[in-house]
Amino acid sequence: MDFTEARRFMVDGQIRPNKVTDPRILDAMREVPRERFVPPALAFRVMADADTPLRDGRVMMQAMTLARLLQSAAVLPGQRVLVVAAGTGYSAAVLRHIGAEVVALESNPELLAAARANLAMPAEGSMASAAAAPVRVESGPLAEGWAAAAPYDAILIDGAVDAIPPALRDQLAEGGRIVGVIRAAGGAGRAVLARRTHGSFGLTETFDAQTARLPDFAAAAAPAPAGAFQFV
Repeated sequence: MDFTEARRFMVDGQIRPNKVTDPRILDAMREVPRERFVPPALAFRVMADADTPLRDGRVMMQAMTLARLLQSAAVLPGQRVLVVAAGTGYSAAVLRHIGAEVVALESNPELLAAARANLAMPAEGSMASAAAAPVRVESGPLAEGWAAAAPYDAILIDGAVDAIPPALRDQLAEGGRIVGVIRAAGGAGRAVLARRTHGSFGLTETFDAQTARLPDFAAAAAPAPAGAFQFV
């Protein structure tokens, strides 16, 4: 398979027709070798319009869903971004490509090892020419985030959760954004954009998204105090 061509077809056939217009994201999806972030036996599947299974119920998110979430996050070069549930590191690599300063958090030991190996590879395409900063890969409980590097300008939850955990909201900078998918057990998923403004939070549903739920988030994702997290 010609993976360069496959990535181009993925962008032109799946991502651009689904309202992704940010040229930085489109370029990153073409340039970052998505196929290298899965075992060789799965490389042919990662360009499909679906999640790609990894292990222990975890997946690599469908490229179109990830692209739309990143466009909602509106990350600027030099901004600090936390990727929660980084998996094998693909979404962190895409964010590195667009110039973000990335912290990637993972709890699964096998996925963590894969992320560290994958993100140690030389940067691709414009990543290399821009001398992109290395991704900081950390191990810890996903719902607790990574407070040591907070505050973050944006947080990507790379999978579906019942609700956004309070710890993640607390690690946002003023004006910071959280993007992810809210999906109760057995229910439909909705992509969301949450924003911190003057200490309060507003949350907007942005599009339908059916990515797999992340294990072990339900207990940590307690509801926000009344009035602290409004839907708009």
